[in-house]
Amino acid sequence: MYKIMTPGPTQVPETVRRARSFACTNPDLDEEFYDFYKETCELISSLLGTKNETLILDGEGILGLEAACASLTEPGDKVLVIDNGIYGKEFADFASMYGGIPELYHADYENTLDVDALAEYLKDHHDYAYATVVHCDTPSGMLNDISRICPLLKQYGILTIVDSVSGMFGERVCVDDFQIDLLCGGSQKAVSAPPGLTFVVVSDDAKEKMKNRKTPIASFYANLMAFDGYYEKKWFPYTMPISDIYGLRAAFNLIAGDKTLYERHARIGSATRAAVKEAGLKLHLQSGYSNTVTVFDIPECTDAKSILDEMRTKYNIMLAGSFDELSGKVIRIGHMGENARLEHMVPALEALSATLTDLGVTLQGNLADLFLKHYREFQD
Repeated sequence: MYKIMTPGPTQVPETVRRARSFACTNPDLDEEFYDFYKETCELISSLLGTKNETLILDGEGILGLEAACASLTEPGDKVLVIDNGIYGKEFADFASMYGGIPELYHADYENTLDVDALAEYLKDHHDYAYATVVHCDTPSGMLNDISRICPLLKQYGILTIVDSVSGMFGERVCVDDFQIDLLCGGSQKAVSAPPGLTFVVVSDDAKEKMKNRKTPIASFYANLMAFDGYYEKKWFPYTMPISDIYGLRAAFNLIAGDKTLYERHARIGSATRAAVKEAGLKLHLQSGYSNTVTVFDIPECTDAKSILDEMRTKYNIMLAGSFDELSGKVIRIGHMGENARLEHMVPALEALSATLTDLGVTLQGNLADLFLKHYREFQD
């Protein structure tokens, strides 16, 4: 098995793997499982700083994003799509799929979103049913300041859908303080559970919009209102993937007990970026660095396939390239969740340093040594 140091899926702790092997009951008929599901949802909400309802859906993180758009969008709704990354612009597809009219707010793909510029734009352009924003755009590693963006949109009565699949639990998210209406997460990123589940945190304002629609939601599986009253009715809209949810609960129990979660991610993220720069490699972004993934441009003397192949075949470590317009241009190191530990980062960077050297890249030092130096400096 490869050591996966990708920006999701991540490595999975043994505690989570064991939980997924618990004996199954019938989740449709066993009332105790309804309690377990609801308590797990409430734990997620509490960890995200809210009492808003969380729903766990049977599908990878993209299902949560589509479900949020499907449940809010009515035909003819104008939707503001904040586009400063590959994932950001893709929200336009979901909005239009359900009859919305997306308007893209284009911004620099190499810098975090300029919130002041967005504020100026909104003065004359705010007739939107909702807006979409990506917290961490994983293809580039871009981090946007949702603590400022979402309250700004809320000033104009614009509901917000936030994709924090790759951000939350590596970067702080407080739903109530940030005034987020629909927050979407996934199991396979910093949560460090296997892929296959998404969860959506839904505000009262979002629920009101869904309940007062003029048209029915044009989906069943991507319809958040299908869960309305599930606990009181003891009825799920479809059979819950019970083993996956057992594992997810174990992962969130670990997060709840990790008092150094955000400090750990900040130290490792900062040390990784500093090591990459000091070694002479070029970070892809100019600003907006996420503590969950580091992205650097591929040196001219080599290519993505050569780097990734040697890392896998010679060192049994999996890093990631990117896609869309960044395909073949960058390498991504995932340091989120379980990956964000010294015992995983040091051998990965040692191997990357050796790989780049083998491929003719001149480095100004060993990446692992530089990482440890900056990691200790951060501690001081």
